[in-house]
Amino acid sequence: MLIIMLKKSIISFLLLFFTLDSAFSREINTYKPPFKHEKQPQSIPFKPLLSVSKPWKICAVYPHLKDSYWLSINYGMVEQAKILGITLKVLEAGGYPELEKQKGQLQYCKKWGADAIILGTVDRTAYNGILSQFTGDIPVFSMTNDIDMSDPEIKMHIKAKVGVDWYYMGKQAGVFLAQRHPKGSGKMKVAWLPGPKQRGGTKAVTTGFYDALQDSDIEVVSTLWADNSKELQRNLIQQLFTEHPDINYIVGGAVAAEVAISELRTNHRTDDVKIISTYLSHGVYRGLRRGKILFSPTDKMAQQAQMSIDQAVRYLENKPMEFDLAPKIQPLTPEYLPREVITDSLSPAEYRPVFNVENHDVAH
Repeated sequence: MLIIMLKKSIISFLLLFFTLDSAFSREINTYKPPFKHEKQPQSIPFKPLLSVSKPWKICAVYPHLKDSYWLSINYGMVEQAKILGITLKVLEAGGYPELEKQKGQLQYCKKWGADAIILGTVDRTAYNGILSQFTGDIPVFSMTNDIDMSDPEIKMHIKAKVGVDWYYMGKQAGVFLAQRHPKGSGKMKVAWLPGPKQRGGTKAVTTGFYDALQDSDIEVVSTLWADNSKELQRNLIQQLFTEHPDINYIVGGAVAAEVAISELRTNHRTDDVKIISTYLSHGVYRGLRRGKILFSPTDKMAQQAQMSIDQAVRYLENKPMEFDLAPKIQPLTPEYLPREVITDSLSPAEYRPVFNVENHDVAH
């Protein structure tokens, strides 16, 4: 009995801590006009709601939970749902190729009676012209992964969105490299491993990366694509060592960066090949702390999820809201890892995925 009471006390303390942290406003970006290609960011304070008028039912659909990026989104979403006392159901498709499974999950959300759906799409244009076939008239909120707001069907049913433009995530990684190796400083060979081809923002991140490399001495000698699984990314890096043994940098998604640490150690290449990640994960954070990874931007995943829950609830309760939001992208290096940025980004190390929240607690 004492152990149970102690456990409940610890949970209550953590919930209070998250609540107090949530109440402290952070600066985020809102975009005007919303959903437009040519839009301008405006910095505003973000102070999320702490209560609701009723326990709304929100269904969240993720592309996967294979890496700690989406695990951290799950954490931020679950903690905000606990604070508000809403009912949250989380579904994950299992990977970016799993469009049909995700369509079925959207139908499940509708059948479940969701008041709102938060969608992290597996494909930017996959729901063009057909979204309401799976969601009906339930308001849908786009999160993290870009969706084609120029499509009339999408524009009608997507009420608001949260997420950074991944062009700037790629550009930050490219700027870091270009500044280290400006034109005339000596050629550096780079392998580019952004993740799944044409999925999950990799097209935008690639464009941003290449744009930043203009007028530098960086040469991309190999581009390799694969889904964000450690096995697939490890295969690519092993292929890379065979085809391009003279590379100077491995730059890519967090899973590729994590795998690169161990592969470089195994191949005794830790001194001559450096690693840069295009986004943050727990493994990338550890790599930054140990000096194994030189750079990573973060789009503050836990905060992003918190913002998405807040946005959906504000819409349901007809409260003032912003329709196009994003956290402020923060560059990180081994010398710069501020605690508040990491808190806004990553779930605790011991956190495990949660799929149901009800009445301020995890439901089983």
